[in-house]
Amino acid sequence: MEIRVKNMVCDRCKKVLKTELERQGFQVSITRLGEVSFQQNISTKLPIIQEVLVKNGFELVKEEDEVLIMEIKNLLIAFFDEDRSNQSISKYLSYVLKKEYSKLSKLFSIKEGITIEKYFIRLKIEKVKEGIQMNNKTFSEIAYELNYTSVSYLARQFKSVMGISMGEYKKTQKWNRKALDQIV
Repeated sequence: MEIRVKNMVCDRCKKVLKTELERQGFQVSITRLGEVSFQQNISTKLPIIQEVLVKNGFELVKEEDEVLIMEIKNLLIAFFDEDRSNQSISKYLSYVLKKEYSKLSKLFSIKEGITIEKYFIRLKIEKVKEGIQMNNKTFSEIAYELNYTSVSYLARQFKSVMGISMGEYKKTQKWNRKALDQIV
């Protein structure tokens, strides 16, 4: 049996959830973000599973639309970890999810109150903030890694989202980064 889990955004999330569920006696395998597979029937134990999820900052996904939104978010996060510099987000999502991008975009906007493009920009800005905080890359290197066409384009986008320049952000050292599952 399989369940879908909201707010599972990294490998650490998978490890924590697997450990916590196994402590409760479940035989678990987690192969993808947002999915947990059980080797036994869990239909009578959903309240225990739900309690473990909530205790660790996760949520059980029940509606089909929620599953699709979660998949979109997980794919956008994974987009950074894979070399997709030649592929547009719309084509990538359409291909992987086997749905028209216009339908995905409309659903996402209605459910999340933000477009997929703006959500992706916010993800990128969090990656920029991480790069600045780690202080081991130049602004040019950060822009290149995130597939920006130029540092000035990244700088304009950063300022429009954050209200301050990347240089000011670096100087203030007020690292107000958001967890990737808290972006919206």
